[in-house]
Amino acid sequence: MGHKPVGVNSSFAIASATNKRGVNTTLQQSDSLRVVAKGAGCHIAIGTLPTAAATNYYVHAGESEVISLGSVQSNKVVGVSTTGTTTLIDFAEGTGSPFEAGDAVTLSVTGQDYLNFTHKIVSSVDSSAGVNGFYSTRIVVDHDYGVGYAHTNVIGHAELRGSFMVAAFGDGTGVVHYQQVQSSGGAS
Repeated sequence: MGHKPVGVNSSFAIASATNKRGVNTTLQQSDSLRVVAKGAGCHIAIGTLPTAAATNYYVHAGESEVISLGSVQSNKVVGVSTTGTTTLIDFAEGTGSPFEAGDAVTLSVTGQDYLNFTHKIVSSVDSSAGVNGFYSTRIVVDHDYGVGYAHTNVIGHAELRGSFMVAAFGDGTGVVHYQQVQSSGGAS
């Protein structure tokens, strides 16, 4: 099976019978994650702030596994505002939110870098209807800019994308490597 690398390779040390979480938050750009355990096998957990345990997916030492991440989630952002400790994100009318409460997201805004944030948690999706309703085009994210924005129309390209972290529970001492990939072909 062929793999096309997406993004960068990340790694972190694993330890025997210990949960370790990588420090990298990763923008989801593919539906698959290739994982290789060196030195020792490990159990892998993927999520917003994952904790790995012996009940999670197992990767044998010296072998690679491709784990499905599910569909890539992203959407164009047209507005940002803050209400103290939370941030409101507006999507274009009619597009809806691909995110649900509990998802981790990262905002990138070209030309307005002060609006960027990394790996924050969606607290709710506004599904109100009627006059002044948002029909699931507005979400609330647990992010505090430290300054109030009544409403900022995004000038440059702005995208909210799902992000994730990887954790491992080791059988021994080693290193786990992971990278998003696109796969093609069948088993060889």
